[in-house]
Formats: sequence, structure tokens, C-alpha cells
Amino acid sequence: MNLSSFIKFTVTERFLRYVTIDTQSDPSSVTFPSTEKQKDLGRLLVEELLAIGVTDAHLDEYGYVYATIPSNTDKQVPVICFCSHMDTAPDCSGKGVKPIVHENYQGQDLILPDDTTQVIRMAEYADLKNQIGNDVITASGTTLLGADNKAGVAEIMDACYQLINHPEIKHGDIRILFTPDEEVGHGVDHVDIVKLGAFAGYTMDGESAGNMENETFSADGARLTINGVSSHPGFAKGKMESAIKIAGQIIAALPEDLSPEHTEGMQGFVHPVGIEGHVETASVDFIIRDFDEAKLADHVEAIRQTATEVLKKFPGSTFDINVSQQYRNMKGILDQHPQIVDYAMEAINRTGLTAKLCSIRGGTDGSRLSFMGLPCPNIFAGEHAFHSRHEWVSVQDMQKAVETILHLCMIWEEKS
Repeated sequence: MNLSSFIKFTVTERFLRYVTIDTQSDPSSVTFPSTEKQKDLGRLLVEELLAIGVTDAHLDEYGYVYATIPSNTDKQVPVICFCSHMDTAPDCSGKGVKPIVHENYQGQDLILPDDTTQVIRMAEYADLKNQIGNDVITASGTTLLGADNKAGVAEIMDACYQLINHPEIKHGDIRILFTPDEEVGHGVDHVDIVKLGAFAGYTMDGESAGNMENETFSADGARLTINGVSSHPGFAKGKMESAIKIAGQIIAALPEDLSPEHTEGMQGFVHPVGIEGHVETASVDFIIRDFDEAKLADHVEAIRQTATEVLKKFPGSTFDINVSQQYRNMKGILDQHPQIVDYAMEAINRTGLTAKLCSIRGGTDGSRLSFMGLPCPNIFAGEHAFHSRHEWVSVQDMQKAVETILHLCMIWEEKS
């Protein structure tokens, strides 16, 4: 079935509407969701779903949007779920986003008008080579765009519209889930898996068109606490052992080949993301990542050994490390259900793209959902340069993502 004729520019219209709504999450917040403004988008999505005939669409107390597209086939088809997150990253402002559509892109530098020092160049973003003749959307130069993950939200919403309005697309029950707080690591803290009742899920939160991701980092957090020796600075000679300075020396002494700026591909890393304290006590927060879960302990040991070596110069000081689990590589779960990934690869190929199986140097809501009983790989949404003012997405890639969702719904029905 040729689906491209269904999907004209409706996904773009949705996307341009959604990115103007500020939904940044806040890592320092103690509430859930971390910012109430995320619910502004959630309420709009519910209104739009109800308007197109999705009768059970609702926003719950935690800021999750749930909805169902009922089956239109006599077959018994496993329930599948499509998921995207509504929040945008706290790394770069998401307030007052002004999206710009650069039509018929021809490889030129994209100078962003509200800050002309911000220039998106093909030399820096290789996938722009695949966008010649396409329509590229950016922000105006002072904010992120929000394609991560409002491209995925718009694609799922448009797929809902197409499924409701084209009953010739046969499918089983389709669950929809939009989450808050993915960017601050809490996206599925309060998801009701029983309510979803799905056999398989798909996050729409990937990068280049055609990419299918079945593997993420395994992730831990670690807090290194240094207990130094305080003294009046006027009488500190031979006495003071500043915990702040010790922390700085430990960070500087960590192996360079374990830092994010020196790793790529399947290599893991140790990354200090925060430091606080005073002379007597200081703490350093690390994120620890690797595709091989067993290596997480090795990376913690690297911190421990570095701290031990540095503290040899500070006999009055001590340290300890507390490690907390964050998420695990979803590949181990997905390998138990190979059809979940295989069907998605087939759906991508049916759009005319060439499906490419990839690993994510990061995590998605699907990482944790997979271990909560909902195996959930990640499909491309077309987003690029996420968390930055250079963020961009193309109209045509979003349209292909909508087609992929529709083909995937049909494939599950065909093979049941």
C-alpha cells in the first residue's frame, strides 16, 4: 500500500505547533512531573486526539497521556504501543521557540537569524548531505528546536489521524503513550504498564531516517564523597586538606580514555557531571556508561583507584563511593522477542528507506520500559543535534517516520 499520498504536510503542521510550547524538564525539581508546563502540551494532545475520534484519550495526574486506537480487524493481534516524550532538555532554553522552515535545502550554511553566530554547516552535520531538496526545520538561534522529542510526538499524532481516517489500514489495538521528564531520567517512573496492556512498544526518538536502535548503554550513577581536613586558612599550613581541591585533583587524574570526549562507538565512559562542597566535605557526581553491563563495575573501580592514589598525598582525608543503578541495555530483553525488531526493520524498508540497525550512545524511555515488561526498541524520528541551538529535523524524514508507524501497524496485523 502506498501511504505517502496520505501524509502531506499534516505532521509538519503539528510539529510547528508543538515546538512553540515550552516543556523543558528540570533536573533539580522534586515534583513529578518536574515542571507543570509539560502538562500544557499534554492537554493539547488530548484535545487533538479527542477531536479526531480517539475517545479514551486522557492526561493523568502524573502528566502522562494515554490513548487507544481500537482494532479494525477480526484477527487476534498483539497490542503494540508507540511512545514519545513531551519534555525538552534543560541543557538549552526551550522558551519562545521560533521554528523556521528552510525549503528546498541545497547544502548551504543555515545562518540562524536571531543569533547569526549560530550557523548549521553540512561539514559538521553529515546527515545534511541526505537532505538536498528537502525542507529542513531549525530554531531561530537562541533556543533549541525541540525535535527531541516533539518530532516523535508529531509523528505518532499524525499516525493516529491517518489510522482513524483510513480504515483500509488494518491493525490491532494500538496504544499511545506520551511521557514527561524523559530528559531528566524519570520518564517512566509512574507509567501504568497494566493500563497499557501492550505486548511490544516502540519509542519514536531516534536520529537519521532509516535508523532502528535495539541497544542502549547500561547506566549507573555514582557519588564520590571526599572527607577532608578543615582548618582556619590563616593557620592552615601542614593541617588543611581541602576536600574541594582533592576532588579537583581526582577529576583531573581520571584516565582520559574513559572520558566522553575521547570515546565513541561501543566504548563506555566515566563522566563527572556535578561537584559541590567546601573545605571539609565535597562530592562529585558521575554518570557511568557502557554497553557491557559488567564493565560498569570496572569503571567504578577506575574512580576508586584514582581516588586512592590521589589521597596518598592527603593522609588525614578519606573518601567513599555510592553507586545507584539508572537503566540497563535493552538488547538483552529485545533478543528474547526478535520479531519486535524484525517487524520494525521491515516497516522501514517498506517506506523505501534502507533500515539500519544501530546502537544508542545513550538511553531512551524504552530502556526502562523493556525491563518493566514492555520490550521497546527505538525508531528514527529524524531529530539531529539535539540539546543544542543547532537542532534540526526535515519535513520529509518526519513523513517517513509516520509511514513507518503505519506500515508497522499493518505488519503486526498481517503476521498475526
